[in-house]
Amino acid sequence: MEGIQLIEHRVKVRMSNEEGVLYKKSQSGISKQSYAITPEDFDPTAGHDVSKFLRQNAKLACRGQKLVELCKQILSKEGNRNTKIIVFTDGRIGAGEVAREFLIKEEGLGCTWLDAEDTVQVKNKKLAWYQYADVTEKDKQRPRVLVLHFAHAAGLNLQAECNNMILFTPLYDGIGGTSGDAVSDASTELQAMGRVFRPGQPKSEVNVYRIELLGPDGEEALDTHLIRRNTDKETIQMAVNADD
Repeated sequence: MEGIQLIEHRVKVRMSNEEGVLYKKSQSGISKQSYAITPEDFDPTAGHDVSKFLRQNAKLACRGQKLVELCKQILSKEGNRNTKIIVFTDGRIGAGEVAREFLIKEEGLGCTWLDAEDTVQVKNKKLAWYQYADVTEKDKQRPRVLVLHFAHAAGLNLQAECNNMILFTPLYDGIGGTSGDAVSDASTELQAMGRVFRPGQPKSEVNVYRIELLGPDGEEALDTHLIRRNTDKETIQMAVNADD
């Protein structure tokens, strides 16, 4: 996009040994559990449950802790005290709840989220906090972080006030085996980025941070596989063509 640079950052964090054990144990039905296991290794016809694996990967404490650290790091940069941050999560695996819990527990940080019980008016009011500039001191006291699900990836215009986005987990929408659709997942992630990387963005740079979990000794794990899959150049091109 002319005049605006999209900068993607891969923010890597290692699981603890205890988290590594939980990660492997969640590979339900897999005979030889390892960090190299991918969703394609799960066979739904054999009773394998990839959702348990995805949920465990999303809720590991090191991911939530890195999210908090990253938000504080962004807000601490010069000129960013009152900036606003968008966090995209996969609501189907409970990632939104995980992100929210870590953020609201952090004193002085907190977050805003769209509750299932919110009326349309309440949802629009919450979104407006991140669409328009703060006017009063009360406005400036609100949380700086908005947590959204990938289901909200289309149709929102958040570029006027936001130029920092965090993808809490890479997206995988499938039940294992050959059920996944890399083009569709890449397209959804691009739509999420498009909430801030779009005409009307006043900043010259838009930062997208991808949290990437590794094994305790730096082993590539699920996140690395999915990020590589969802950012593959050919896949991205097919996703762009499909959207056109």
